[in-house]
Amino acid sequence: MVTDLQRRLQAARATAPTYAEVGATRHGRLPEGYAHLRRRVHLGRGAEVLERAGRYVLGWGSQLGTGLAVFPGEPAREGATVLLRLNLPGTRWPRLVIPCRVVWTVEEPDRIGFAYGTLPGHPECGEESFMVSMDAEGEVWFEVAAFSRLSAWYARLGRPVALLCQHLAIERYLAAVAAHAG
Repeated sequence: MVTDLQRRLQAARATAPTYAEVGATRHGRLPEGYAHLRRRVHLGRGAEVLERAGRYVLGWGSQLGTGLAVFPGEPAREGATVLLRLNLPGTRWPRLVIPCRVVWTVEEPDRIGFAYGTLPGHPECGEESFMVSMDAEGEVWFEVAAFSRLSAWYARLGRPVALLCQHLAIERYLAAVAAHAG
């Protein structure tokens, strides 16, 4: 029996990202015409911290650590389509189902991470990256970078709340990875 989530996932797989600048978070410079967010947190020092935090990030740990559910729950891999699900605490509202596609991944000796982009049905339009990196001194950092604009009518209608939610989500991503790396 095919579930509602499986049907939604199949439908999302047949769509294309909702923005032209696919992969733009890979190289650091974010495209114009979008709101930009870039935040990072220090995780510790050394290859073991990099590896532990990187595996956590590739396993959707930053999203799971904020209370999002990820379907299917496989590690991030380029080209994969996922549904992020958000339950609004204290309400009987249905879950918000957010379709995304992993647009790039990286696993190098000094960098591990990925980015996903928005698909039709996502309340925003843009891309978000999650990168664990180690600098030349051995210090390990986790950075979230995003470019986006609101696209769903309900997000545009509640613009201040939607923007606050995005900022809070990024802070929670940082806290989740820092807690895991520590």
